[in-house]
Parts: sequence; C-alpha cells; structure tokens
Amino acid sequence: QVQLVESGGGLVQPGGSLRLSCAASGSISSINSMAWYRQAPGKERTFVAAISWRGDSTYYADSVKGRSTVSRDDAKNTINLSMTSLSPGDTAVYYCAADNRRDSLYGLQYRAPAYWGQGTQVTVSS
Repeated sequence: QVQLVESGGGLVQPGGSLRLSCAASGSISSINSMAWYRQAPGKERTFVAAISWRGDSTYYADSVKGRSTVSRDDAKNTINLSMTSLSPGDTAVYYCAADNRRDSLYGLQYRAPAYWGQGTQVTVSS
C-alpha cells in the first residue's frame, strides 16, 4: 500500500500563489507516476498535473498550463505543486495521487490512479 498526505492548502487572494506538497510512504518502490487532481463543489474531479516518479517527465492540464509547476523531491519522497495567478475558478479540494501502472502521464487524465490522498482545500477569495 501507498499512503499520501497533502499539505499547503488554505485561503489565497485572487492573483496570489500557492504551493502544495504531497508526502508518499509505504510501498513507494511500486510507484511509477504521481499526479494532482482537483474537485470543485458540484463538479467532477479533474486532472491538474502529473510527474514521473523517476526521471523528469511532466504533463499539465490546459487549465493550469503556463502558471503551474509540478516537481519532485527524491530525498523526501515528496511532490509539489506551485501555482500562480490564482482565480476563484481554482477553488477546489486538491488531491494527490499515485499510480503503479507503467503508463504515460497523459493517460492519467483518463484512468484513475491506484492511490489517493485525503485532499487539501484551496479557496481563492478576497
């Protein structure tokens, strides 16, 4: 099993920035990729960004491309998501996920990952 714990959520003003973190533990050797998803009230959970567990491949949803960066800290078994120019449309619960399948990062937009974190609330408001 893989356990994932998100942190860094909170209240952010429009135009501001945030940095979310996700720490992985357990059977981390089985992880092939990790990703961020988000779910706004009354909406379906949608893909945000993905990163390979090894190497430097990343993939971003169009809604955040150009203002987001997903990164990995191997020493801490942690991935991060940094976003700038936040708007109320970014308000959602953000979930960290891990997948053990050897598939493309693009495929995480269409196939549910094997493991989920508990989520962290991000609210963009004045």
